[in-house]
Amino acid sequence: MYEVEVKVRADHAAVRERLDDLDAHSVGVVTQEDFYYDAPHRDFAETDEALRIRREADDDDAVEVVTYKGPLVEEESKTRKEHETVIGNGDTVDELLSALGFESAATVHKERERYELDGYVVSLDAVTGLGEFVEVETEADEESDVESARVGAYDVLRELGLDPEEQIRTSYLGLLLEGKTGDE
Repeated sequence: MYEVEVKVRADHAAVRERLDDLDAHSVGVVTQEDFYYDAPHRDFAETDEALRIRREADDDDAVEVVTYKGPLVEEESKTRKEHETVIGNGDTVDELLSALGFESAATVHKERERYELDGYVVSLDAVTGLGEFVEVETEADEESDVESARVGAYDVLRELGLDPEEQIRTSYLGLLLEGKTGDE
């Protein structure tokens, strides 16, 4: 499965207003903590990969997921091959990874407000230390489906009054490690 994603900095108030005008369906608000790891056998920063445990909670539920994200597969978006599964206990997986030589790299904390629009998930992310972003994403089963999914994501951004040309292909983790705050 490929995660096709485009991300831009944006003021959430204006985007919420536009989402309301477009009758987007609110999916809810969650808090996410992403714990990233460095591998003992290769440098994920050089290979453009990521391994993380995500703890996600809303008012009613909490879930933990381990995710591997492969390198970007195209220059026009933040599309990656992704493998993900729900886990029973993130602390146990953390201990397992540590025993195998993986080291904690960084933690990303965000509040994520989700909407569905035109078959895409629109996320309004408030990322601690970075500011406000909007992500538009969907999944593609085959690499041959990535381009049409990306074009659709660009269309959704335009519907929201945002410019796909302002896309940021760097992950939140990468932005934090580069020190790119919302003040720049």
